[in-house]
This record gives sequence, C-alpha cells and structure tokens, in this order.
Amino acid sequence: MERRKCEKMMKRWFLFCFFCSFAVFANAAQGFIRRDVPKFDYIADSLNVIYTPGTLDRQKAFFEKLDSVVLCHEGEVNILHIGGSHVQADIYSNEIRRNLDSINDQSLAARGLIFPYTVAKTNNPSNYKITYKGEWTTSKNVMHNRKAVLGLTGMAVTTSDSTAELTVCLNGKGNSSRWSCDKLSLLGYADTTFLVEPFVRLTDSSLYCARFDSATSVYMFEFDRLVDTFTIVFDQMDSVPHEFTITGMLPEKCAPGVIYSSIGVNGASLPSYLSCENFNRDLSLIRPDMVVFAIGINDALVKYFSEEKFIQRYDSLIAKVESVSPNCYYVFVTNNDSYKRTKNRHAYEVNPNGLKARDAFYKLAEKHGGSVWDLFQIMGGLGSMKLWEKDGMAAKDKVHFTHKGYVLIGDLFYNALMNAYLEKNIKE
Repeated sequence: MERRKCEKMMKRWFLFCFFCSFAVFANAAQGFIRRDVPKFDYIADSLNVIYTPGTLDRQKAFFEKLDSVVLCHEGEVNILHIGGSHVQADIYSNEIRRNLDSINDQSLAARGLIFPYTVAKTNNPSNYKITYKGEWTTSKNVMHNRKAVLGLTGMAVTTSDSTAELTVCLNGKGNSSRWSCDKLSLLGYADTTFLVEPFVRLTDSSLYCARFDSATSVYMFEFDRLVDTFTIVFDQMDSVPHEFTITGMLPEKCAPGVIYSSIGVNGASLPSYLSCENFNRDLSLIRPDMVVFAIGINDALVKYFSEEKFIQRYDSLIAKVESVSPNCYYVFVTNNDSYKRTKNRHAYEVNPNGLKARDAFYKLAEKHGGSVWDLFQIMGGLGSMKLWEKDGMAAKDKVHFTHKGYVLIGDLFYNALMNAYLEKNIKE
C-alpha cells in the first residue's frame, strides 16, 4: 500500500513538473484533451464550470479516487447519470461516457447498466443493440397502474412466452468493438422461483446457466471469455407458462477504469423514481462514487412549481443513495431552458419554472455537499431554447435537443468536469 501511495505521489509530481501551468496541463495531458465545441454568441463559455457552493469534501474524495484510475491505472470509478427522456436517449450521457472512457488509457472498463428499451417498444440508445422474440409486456415508473415491481432503471419487461428471447449487442452504432464483458448480472425475477430459469446463449451456441442471488434478485452469469453479444433465453420447467421479468442488465469485467451507467425514462419526474420499490437494492450493485442528477425538466412542466416539494423529493432520493453510498459526490444538472404549449396548442411560450428549478438545484448542492452544472445559464438563459432551435440544435418541441445539440451538451459537461479535476490537481 505504501509503495502504491509513493508511486502515485511520484506520478503526480512528474505530471505537475512537466505541465508547468494549468492551461498547458489541461490541453496536453494524455486523455484530458479539451473537446473542441462549436462557438455560439449565446452560449456562455465562461459559465461552463462545475460550481460547488458548499464544502468540497465529497468532490475531493471523488477526484482522489479518479486519481487512482488516471495516474495508477488501478480501481474502478462508478458514475450514475439519472434523468428523463434526455437520458433515456443516451446521446449526451454517452458522449460523456465516451469522453471519460478516453482516460481509461489502455484499460477497457465495463460498459455500465443497460436496459432493453426496444423490448419495451420505446426508443433504445443507438450505442447498443437489442433484438427480441416473443410477446412481452412493459411496466414503467411513469405508469399509475403498472404490473411489475421496478428497480433502479425505472422500467421492466415481462414475458411468459416459451419462445421469448432477447439478444444484446453491446457495440451498437459507432462503437466498433469497444465494449465486452465476461460476467453478466441479470436484474429480474420469476413469478415462481425455479419454475422458469434464464440461460445465456453465446454466438457459438454455447449455453451458460445462472447463479441466483436471492438477496439482490440477480442472476449472475460467468463466461470463459470476453463477449460483446449474448442471447437470454428462458427454460419453462413445467407445462404451465410462468412469467419472468427483466429490470436491467449489468455487463461486467475485471478491469480498472471509469464505468458510466445512465438510466432514463421518458416523462420521468422525481416521484417516478421514488416509486421504484427496489431502487436501493439495485443501486447497491453499482455503489456509485458520483451521481449526476438530471431529473427536473418534467417536474417543472407544470403550472405551479413548488420549490419546497422539489427539494423535499430530491432529499428523499438522495437519502436512498446515501443508504448505499454515503460518501457519494453529487453533480446537479439544472434544467435546460424550455417552452410549453399555450392554451390554443399551436403556439409556445417560455417556461419560467426553469429559473425556479435552477435556484432549487443550487440550494440542493449546498445542502448535500454537491456541485451544480448550470446548463440553464450556460445555454443562454431564459428564452435561449429558440436560439438553439434556430441553429439546428434543439427540437421543434423546444424541450428536447437534436443529436448535434446533445453531443454539444455532453462535451461541455465533460470539459467542465475535467477542468475542475485538473484544477484540483494543480492546486495540490
């Protein structure tokens, strides 16, 4: 342990001496090259910072753990990004993932938590591919009358079809062959334990059975090699069909690096995630070192926004995280500027609740020792969504972004986070 600590200090001292200023360090240090972003007059580059209104203890602890990955190529850093439709699409969160993956250097860390959105007949991230057979039903945390018990992902798919199966390819559009795993944690449950069992079939038709952990409701599969494609099939043990429910999949491997999990449900708000019965249990599988909280756009799309209720609900969600990861570092992403339809449904008006929610995020960060990434102000403040739309970076609904806009947001967040990290190293 002392040898490792010494090596770490020597590497940090070497980097400090070699990159004699923060500006040079930030632009030349391997793996931390600033992402070039397009310039727009209304985007406030000077505000693109990770702002911490209170204590720095949680941020410092997170950055020190990141040091182990960056400088010593040891250990794992787990990040969880949670939100609504912005995150379900996994464009801007995947851009952050890809950028952070560059600091893994030659260590190829695991992909992070995924969900088979395609099976739920909703938009699946393009960076991994899901195909399926058979009949399935869907439960979401935005449904008032749902059938399944939900976990961290806020969504579930259920089948009793003897022909049902689903195939996962971890490398979707634009990923080549980056992601792989030699372990798989299948989050789910059967209506009658051991009367329907999942198996994994690989591309060479080899079958793997699971080791079931009743405490976590996880079916653990271990492979004898790294794979990027696998098929989950179900064995019905008697003549009566039994239901099996999947609430998520965690492809794993033993490799140091940054593991970036993102979960989102279209239309989700804070009450949506608070209603997930097994949120804490599933969270214990990840034990995040940092949570990027991006829930709020749907909470603010109301006529009367209550800052007090918003903060109370976030307090409850944070308490769930604290029960699993008491030293977790929180970064709150403020709502983007947005518009809402007027009464005649053919026109839009700016949503002033974006400003109110922004104030609440700053109070939450100070209260919980976290930080704020002020997307609302960075993008140009109240009314700026129309400017983003004009330049092809926002959708016509003036709530969501285009692919180009999401990529820009991901790069901006990455630049802000890395600048904070590098600045911390220089100051030390």
